[in-house]
Amino acid sequence: MVSENEFLLHALCMGAFITFLYDCLRILRRVLPHGGFLVSLEDLVFWIYCAEQVFLLMYRESNGTLRWFAVLGALAGMFFYRKLFSPLFVKYISVLLSRVLSLAGKVLKWMLRPFSYAGRKTGSALGKAGGRFRRRMKKIRRAIKMRLTFFLKLFKMNLKA
Repeated sequence: MVSENEFLLHALCMGAFITFLYDCLRILRRVLPHGGFLVSLEDLVFWIYCAEQVFLLMYRESNGTLRWFAVLGALAGMFFYRKLFSPLFVKYISVLLSRVLSLAGKVLKWMLRPFSYAGRKTGSALGKAGGRFRRRMKKIRRAIKMRLTFFLKLFKMNLKA
């Protein structure tokens, strides 16, 4: 068991660390926007992880006893991190990562663009394969639609009989 001052310091650090992790999630959501289901899943995993870490802190340092000054210390760590570091960290890291990903996308687009020979543009093998793939998918979609329409009509006829 550690002294109460050390325990309070560890609780402050735990609060700041939890807020830092959540800021990383916020950055991820700004750089790569995604739907509500994934956001909810990320939050669920995040809070399960945080609960486990707080439980382990309480278990190791106070023999599993809930100490309210530790809870207040964690809240204070969250508050101070949120006021001092969070706004700048999220803003500038988000902008930096967005620019890096944008640049990487431009480089990939440049690398995968069709080549031209002697001033004449020709489609790349990737572009031609994509066209064949789209046409094939269109035929498959049309065949599935016809088959489903047939079975729906057959089902309706059987219901009437």
